[in-house]
Amino acid sequence: MSPSHIVLEDTQILAELCGANDYNLSVISSLLGAPVHSRGNELSIESEDREVGELFSKLVGAIGVSIEDGMPATPELIIALHAELTPQGDRSTVVRQNGDQSHSDEVSKFLDNCIQIPNGFGKVFPRSSGQSLYLQGIMSHDLSFAVGPAGTGKTFLAMAYALREILSRSRRKLVLTRPVVEAGESLGFLPGDLEQKITPYLRPLYDAMEALVPYETIHRLEESRAIEVAPLAYMRGRSLTNCIVILDEGQNTTKEQMKMFLTRLGERTKAIVTGDITQIDLPKKTESGLVHAVNLLENIDDVFVSRLDARDVVRSSLVRKIIEAYEKDQ
Repeated sequence: MSPSHIVLEDTQILAELCGANDYNLSVISSLLGAPVHSRGNELSIESEDREVGELFSKLVGAIGVSIEDGMPATPELIIALHAELTPQGDRSTVVRQNGDQSHSDEVSKFLDNCIQIPNGFGKVFPRSSGQSLYLQGIMSHDLSFAVGPAGTGKTFLAMAYALREILSRSRRKLVLTRPVVEAGESLGFLPGDLEQKITPYLRPLYDAMEALVPYETIHRLEESRAIEVAPLAYMRGRSLTNCIVILDEGQNTTKEQMKMFLTRLGERTKAIVTGDITQIDLPKKTESGLVHAVNLLENIDDVFVSRLDARDVVRSSLVRKIIEAYEKDQ
């Protein structure tokens, strides 16, 4: 049997792999660029390209392993596994084909590294090899930087990891902060208390949270002070212990602000700094604290730097094309 034709003896796995009305097969077909068919207990792909056939075989095998491991064969999982099996450029991947047993072990390892948030809406999977490396970096380093354009999952994946840590009680608090780059109006003149003043600036973080867990969960965490929001300026003088700290829009920090933030980190605290260095809103001739910190710290063992690009955009195909056009224009 060639890689383009696969026989599955377990009809239950076959049915789940195909999905309702063979929807999963249409997802696989779209990813591989060739029609995929199911006939009896056989799956096949219409392609004369041997590499496409081999990737089809690996992908079906990886989906089968995930089903046996208790993971539903959702379109999100299929996209994630496809990304792991198709390394881009010099990026390494988690899933490798080194014999059937090794392949099974590596797929299981990949699934273990994905994020299951207690009482969340579903398991969170990376959608590209760059996102996969980003998640691995967050999990294995105390300080992670994610630099990349809009739609690459910087904030979403950071928030997913942070919520898992808080809701599983691995960390006591989630601190969300962002530099306030004001446009002609002082933060102090805005109505409400501190949290009401800063919340609009942190709206993207709340959007990510609301996509991951029910609103009632967010409200409960806020009431118990397990989630705290604060403008970056209010971090001075603090020492954060046993926390997850997310600094969003890091490209809009100055060198001094970034140093102040990074020196707040105490024992058992993990920090994630995200930013898009193509959208710096600082005054001209002011060096971005994110750019400076990445260049200064990336060779330290406990520091991880993820550089995401247009290949990692999952927001929409249009956003990817827009970003690619701007990258070519530079």
